[in-house]
Amino acid sequence: MDLQKLLKIIAATVGVVSISFLTIVISAGDEAIKAGSSSSTVNTYMFLAYFVLAVTVLLVIIFTILNITSNASSFKSTLAFVGAFFLLAFICYFVLASGSEVTLKNGSILTVNESKLVGAGLYLFYMLAFIAGGTMLFFGLKKSFNK
Repeated sequence: MDLQKLLKIIAATVGVVSISFLTIVISAGDEAIKAGSSSSTVNTYMFLAYFVLAVTVLLVIIFTILNITSNASSFKSTLAFVGAFFLLAFICYFVLASGSEVTLKNGSILTVNESKLVGAGLYLFYMLAFIAGGTMLFFGLKKSFNK
């Protein structure tokens, strides 16, 4: 059995088990969770979900690194895009975002740096969404005009 079939079987199994866990958590109900009677069950499934997420992210990173490093031109291209992302994040944080101390509803204080980081994250999200939309529009129009 090759690796791709094995990974598909594992992914399908994790998906089915996750759906069953979600059903158990939802069936416990909001009131039971708020009252604390089902908190141990929910906490167990949440820690399991965090573990599965961590394993998934780790496997994606490992396979991505293995795939990228196998081809030199692919590696250079990936480094260029990662560099462009960090440059855009740098511009969003140091040029576009401004921060001010804010008192939150619960009484805690959001510092200037935290406020600036939130603003930079929003600017970065908007810019990446604009770039993605523009890229899809450009290549969609290019494809339609070439036919």
